[in-house]
Amino acid sequence: MSDPQIIDVLVVGAGPSGSALAIDLVRRGLDVRIVDRSPHAFDGSRAKGVQPRSLEVLEDLGALDDVLAGGSVYPRLGLHAGPFAVPWRMFPDKEATPDVPYPNTWLIPQFRTDRALHARLGALGREIEFGRELTGLTQDEHTAVAEVAGADGTEEIAARYVVGADGGSSAVRKKLGIGFVGTTHESDRVLVVDASVTGLARDRWHMWPGRGGRLIGACPLPGSDLFQWMIRLTPDEEPPAEKDGILRRIHDHTHDRRIQLHDIRWKSVFRPNIRLAERYGRGRVLLVGDAAHVHPPAGAQGLNTGIQDGYNLGWKLAQVLAGADATLLDTYEAERQPIASGVLGLSTEKWGGIAKLDPSSMKRGKDEQQLALTYHGGPLAPADGMRTETLRAGDRAPDAELLGADGAWTRLFDVFRGPDFTAVAYGPGAARDLDDLAWPTAGARLRRLTVGPAAADGLALSDPRNTLRRAYGLTGDTLLLIRPDGYIGHIATRDFLTSAQTAVQAMTPRARSRTLPRQSRVHPGAGAAE
Repeated sequence: MSDPQIIDVLVVGAGPSGSALAIDLVRRGLDVRIVDRSPHAFDGSRAKGVQPRSLEVLEDLGALDDVLAGGSVYPRLGLHAGPFAVPWRMFPDKEATPDVPYPNTWLIPQFRTDRALHARLGALGREIEFGRELTGLTQDEHTAVAEVAGADGTEEIAARYVVGADGGSSAVRKKLGIGFVGTTHESDRVLVVDASVTGLARDRWHMWPGRGGRLIGACPLPGSDLFQWMIRLTPDEEPPAEKDGILRRIHDHTHDRRIQLHDIRWKSVFRPNIRLAERYGRGRVLLVGDAAHVHPPAGAQGLNTGIQDGYNLGWKLAQVLAGADATLLDTYEAERQPIASGVLGLSTEKWGGIAKLDPSSMKRGKDEQQLALTYHGGPLAPADGMRTETLRAGDRAPDAELLGADGAWTRLFDVFRGPDFTAVAYGPGAARDLDDLAWPTAGARLRRLTVGPAAADGLALSDPRNTLRRAYGLTGDTLLLIRPDGYIGHIATRDFLTSAQTAVQAMTPRARSRTLPRQSRVHPGAGAAE
């Protein structure tokens, strides 16, 4: 066999985390392939909740419009007790604000989320190679070589990096010999069924509690006549396999024979796994999503955590391939593994509470929405760094509404959008030092944005409604460095240039740098990246 051409990154697994990562890498100009052992895209509803932070990520990746079109806000719960149904608001409906544009969890079956990501990847010129299974994996100091089997035979794919996004039973993780610590509750099983239904109102997420946690739930899936049914089985119960048996099980529990199933689109038996990979990679092979952590279904955390794994990893891989120190990849595990550990605890607690019919376990709030997750204290956000009144390095960078000199309003997220870093200088002192900030010519570029409290100061944008000042807790001149994944990489309220330059060196290639001339400051609408 001849030596294969070396690509930049091979992604194994085309679920939400692998697809999000592939999109991020391709838009950075990298040579990427993505393979999946399944013959086609996933067909089930499985992970059906997309959290506000993930909606922000999907907007940046260019897949949000399709996700919004394919879903809706969650309906109220309908808790059935005999002939009565008690309405219960699990998700508080919130209005969008300047700093949080997508405040509500979005209900969308996973097959639509997957297809939205796949369509975006296709628009970028990459297609998923379905029916291609990983059968071997080796690596050396410079490359990783994956052996991939398909209908047309076996191929060796050589890549500078391989990323396993191939689910809880990850072949990549197993071939790396990385432990998957935790438990699988074999006796706690849930039959999940996507079925078209009549005789059941679609304005509620119906739940019929029972003794011993024998819960049945039915959630209407937007834009269809489908419900996702979750039928919690007893330890020794054989799950019904056919439509009549499933319907009989539903009737026996709900005592409502008006309910009828007409078509079963997908079904699966789910066992709650609570597992976390001991490491998020080895050498030139890394893990994202369910390959690194698996969760109980409560709280809609698994899919969202996986998407944000890929979003965290993508820019770091690209920077290292452009010449940044390889230790930047170590920050991926250092930042994301503690997040997954915390999310596992949250979803496990919610799942246990549902079994005990604890009403608080059905509530969803800011913890589930993942807007408050932070990397503060991690390797790229030291705890002794400067801060504002509300934010520290490592926190999510909020949105804001800013006014341009032409009288047009601009969302800060629109400025952030894309694969680059953004530096925001608030006030004239920070703006002067931002002009002198050196930036490497290799790797992700830097957008330089100057903002003042009022348009009269002559800066590119102003903050007359104080949305930036309030969201970012600004009290004076401040320089902010925003990472490509929308987290704050550095805050300087003094000593702007020296402190920012130190932060920059940890996240960028060690290559020849240049200084942006003062006269090159531009309005973001005209292309603010150098």
